[in-house]
Amino acid sequence: MKVTELARAAGVTPETVRHYARQSLLNPRRDPDNGYQLFDQRDLERLRFIQRARTLGFNLKEIADILEQADQGDSPCPLVRDLLAARLPQIHARIQELQALADRMERAMEEWSNLPDGTPDGHSICRLIEQSSEAGGECPATARRDP
Repeated sequence: MKVTELARAAGVTPETVRHYARQSLLNPRRDPDNGYQLFDQRDLERLRFIQRARTLGFNLKEIADILEQADQGDSPCPLVRDLLAARLPQIHARIQELQALADRMERAMEEWSNLPDGTPDGHSICRLIEQSSEAGGECPATARRDP
């Protein structure tokens, strides 16, 4: 299979296939007549594995490590478990951060719903943000008020 054929079979773009080949996640052979990259069924299976791993949050470096262990005949399953176990608390913390951000944004939208728009005047850029209780208070540069 050529790049475009592999990409179509896996539901990715040809550039994705080329990128994975550059990263040595896929190892195509070269057509001796024209230098085109040629892929086989094993490459398609590997590409589908990469897609599944990406869906689970693995980055390309981690996927390369997993594939390397498998290529050496070692089970990468302990590595996979360890990587997910380490990542999951980070993901939960990020979810909490994003939920707190969403809460702040909702409170700001409610607070701002009936406030008039202002015009920058050299002392103020956007009073909605500058006077917001959600913005963590005022900083000295924006605390000035028009008389």
